[in-house]
Amino acid sequence: MFCGFLFEKQAMNLFTVNTGFFKLDGGAMFGVVPKVIWSRTNPADDNNLCTWAMRCLLVEDNGRIVLIDNGIGDKQDAKFFSHYFLHGEHSLTKSLRSLGVGFHDITDAFLTHLHFDHCGGGIKYGSHGQYELTFPRATYWSNSDHWNWATVPNPREKASFLEENILPIQDHGVLEFVDLNSRRLFEGFEIITVDGHTDKQMLPKIEYKGRTVVFVADLLPSVGHIPLAYVMGYDTRPLITMEEKRLFLEEAARKEWVLFLEHDPIHECCTVKMTEKGVRLDQTFALHEL
Repeated sequence: MFCGFLFEKQAMNLFTVNTGFFKLDGGAMFGVVPKVIWSRTNPADDNNLCTWAMRCLLVEDNGRIVLIDNGIGDKQDAKFFSHYFLHGEHSLTKSLRSLGVGFHDITDAFLTHLHFDHCGGGIKYGSHGQYELTFPRATYWSNSDHWNWATVPNPREKASFLEENILPIQDHGVLEFVDLNSRRLFEGFEIITVDGHTDKQMLPKIEYKGRTVVFVADLLPSVGHIPLAYVMGYDTRPLITMEEKRLFLEEAARKEWVLFLEHDPIHECCTVKMTEKGVRLDQTFALHEL
C-alpha cells in the first residue's frame, strides 16, 4: 500500500531509494588518475577498494510510479558477491517499504543501462528457482541500441552484462524501448544519451519544483569524478566520455542543473559551477532539500 502523501498532489514527486553499498577497485574507478589524488575524495581500504552507493530514484507523476535503476539484486552466488562486499543497512525492499511502496505498485522500471549494479534488482528467483519479475506490473524500459549491445556483449563488458538480469525481461513480455528520436518517456521526463561508458546509456532529465534534475548514472559516478580527466577504467570509450562529460557539465553549470548521484557514497545531489580551472563542484545536498 502507498502512504497517502504519494497521491495527495498531482505535481511530480521524487524520492531517493537507497539499495545498499558495494566496493570496487579505486584504480578502476578513476582510470589514469593517481591514487594519491583520487583518494582525497574517495579513500580506499587496505585492498584498494572504495565504497560506492547504489542509489536509485522513484518518480511519482499522475499515478505513474517510475523506478530509475534498481541496484544489484540478490540472485548471484556467494562467490559473485564476494568480489563486491555488499554492506549497509539499506536494501531495495526496505527503501521502497519506507515510502509505502510495494513491488506491485511500480508501473515503470527505467534502466539507464544494463550493467549488473544498475538492473540486477529487477529480476528475482521465484519459489521454484525460476526467474521472475521483481515488479510484476511494470513496463521495463531500455532502448534498442543498448539492448542489442548488451545481449551480444563485447569481451570488455561481458562480465557486466549478466543474462539472468537481462533476458527474463524480454521473456516475460514486459520490455519496451524508449524512442530515442523523441527522447522522452513522458512530459517532464526527457532523456540524454551518452556513449562513452557503454553504448546508449540513458540519463533521465526531469523537471521538478522549477529545477532540472538529471540522474547522471555512470557518466558522473561521484563528485570526485567532476574534473574531466577523472574517467573510469570501466568506460569503453574514455575519450568520448571526456567530451560528453565536458559538454554536459558546462551546460549543467550554465543552467544550474541538479545532478542526482547514483554511486557517490556520501552525496545524493550536487550542482556545479564554472571556474578558471573548468567546471568544479558547487554545492552538495540531499534530494529532499529541494
